[in-house]
Amino acid sequence: MKPAEQSSCFDNEASRIERVRAHAEPAMRVDAPPRRRSAAKSWLKAIALTARPETQPHHLFADIVQDWARLQPDRPALLGHGQSFTYRELADRINRYAHWARGLGLHAGGTVCLLMPNRPDYLACWLGISSVGGTVALINTRLVGPSLAHCIDVAHADHLILAPECADAFDSARPHLHGVPKCWTFGAGGSGHDLDAALAAFEPRPLPPAERGDVTIDQRALLIYTSGTTGLPKAANVSHRRVLAWGGWFAGLTDASIDDRLYDCLPLHHSVGGVAAPCSMLFAGGSVVIAEKFSAGRFWDDVERFDCTVFQYIGELCRYLLKAPASQQEARHRLRLAVGNGLRGDIWETFAGRFAIPQIIEFYAATEGNFSLFNVDGKPGAVGRIPPVLAHRFPAAIIKVDADSGSPVRNTDGLCIACAPGETGEAVGRIGGAGRDGWGFEGYTDPAETARKILRDVFAAGDAWLRTGDLMMRDEHGYLHFIDRMGDTFRWKGENVATSEVNDTITDCPGILDASTYGVEVSGTDGRAGMVALVVKPDFDFGVFREHLSRRLPPYAIPAFVRLCPSLEMTDTFRKKKQRLIREAFDPSVVDDPLFFRDAATGDYHSIDPSVFTRIIEGAIRL
Repeated sequence: MKPAEQSSCFDNEASRIERVRAHAEPAMRVDAPPRRRSAAKSWLKAIALTARPETQPHHLFADIVQDWARLQPDRPALLGHGQSFTYRELADRINRYAHWARGLGLHAGGTVCLLMPNRPDYLACWLGISSVGGTVALINTRLVGPSLAHCIDVAHADHLILAPECADAFDSARPHLHGVPKCWTFGAGGSGHDLDAALAAFEPRPLPPAERGDVTIDQRALLIYTSGTTGLPKAANVSHRRVLAWGGWFAGLTDASIDDRLYDCLPLHHSVGGVAAPCSMLFAGGSVVIAEKFSAGRFWDDVERFDCTVFQYIGELCRYLLKAPASQQEARHRLRLAVGNGLRGDIWETFAGRFAIPQIIEFYAATEGNFSLFNVDGKPGAVGRIPPVLAHRFPAAIIKVDADSGSPVRNTDGLCIACAPGETGEAVGRIGGAGRDGWGFEGYTDPAETARKILRDVFAAGDAWLRTGDLMMRDEHGYLHFIDRMGDTFRWKGENVATSEVNDTITDCPGILDASTYGVEVSGTDGRAGMVALVVKPDFDFGVFREHLSRRLPPYAIPAFVRLCPSLEMTDTFRKKKQRLIREAFDPSVVDDPLFFRDAATGDYHSIDPSVFTRIIEGAIRL
């Protein structure tokens, strides 16, 4: 479409867009049949969009927003309950952040930590700072104490942007910091420097190339944290190239357009909620509705109010919606697509049927990963497949691993063994150069952590593949199915929980002699809930335990179940044996030790007897 044709298209919808932007009333509903592009056309569109960066190495994502601001200045870009930006306003805000970052010298590769809840300004902030060469570390707002301090420390940041809502969390981390960065807060009442006043001092004009500097798509834009398989969160390097690739692939495969409005209630500090989802819409000139957090009670009200056509999900979110009472709003939407990950096959069709979702695109990706999978065909339960014609661009494989050690199984030549259809193994992606023979691996801030993720001599001497740490299975039709995480890490409430970090926190609690943390399956939920087996002193107090964990761990990492044991079994190498504990879980009919569950409302732990166990597995007790 030519610019003149685009402008005409934008002008024709000006009145509807203005009503949405002002939030005065729901947008005009257009009862048109939902569009659904074929899988082949979706792949072709995604390839075309992601080819652009190769010909424009200095054209960053902030420039894409600037392009749309010239073409459709008054169309809404980001919408929220308390703040909204048109494309012109978003571009202006990005430019102010760019001028501010340039003034601080961040163009030379400095880092800023961003600790802010979901809101439209979140994207303006990192887009502006990264556009002049700075790196923005996206910090999980649910972290507290030592975990939060660790994330700030590994970023080696000189500056921290701190929202007022996160001030208490930051105060809990201060005593554990190796160095306290310069704090910038919104408004004069905060404990840091007034960021609003600093931004207001700059004009919202774009920086000329000479001032912006020689920033290319291969430079680092973000640090996004991932638990990985062990230890504290790791900071993954994310280049401008990856930001553009995520936005382009999602825009192409979801057939995003200027007519779309995506509902995003996922955390903006995550790669999907904060980069892939919003950037797909901004790439296409559409709009993004940013909710502060997911609420089952408000979800359909928001979808109808903002006239959304797409929403981003994780599997647990879908289960929450299915468990919620039926409402009139859930049938009055104009959604054409739900896109996300973790929607298991057992609820896929029920979810699509109840809420009349015409199309679901399940995908698989990892922040630091070098390949993605997209289930564009809508096969229930699959995370996707790689079309044979694109196998050279996405060289991925599933290899056999030892169930106990997690080490790859090798043949007599010392090479790995590919799994046959129906066999479960670890997914790996070949490390290459920008899609020619596999995608690169940008690694973490810690070189040692980066090296641990690389597997060599996989299918040929000297080759290198990225270990995902994810168990998958390929069916006879070529579709891949996610099975579970390898190692000690488990996924709960959409978050990866590293048992070593949780266990270290627990053993610091008064009254505890030893602990072993693991994840257990709970009927009717996705992922695994945290459970800890404790060996305690006579003076152990659950009240002290509860308060200790609430100060040190985010809510999703606090164990949902506790087992009090006289001792813990150890291997010959002094590793705790967990398999029996995992198998027995929290069932009092097979466990003689005292068992307890955590009340989600109060944080208190209560005893589990057979009747309580039944209520938990039936979903009557919320974890």
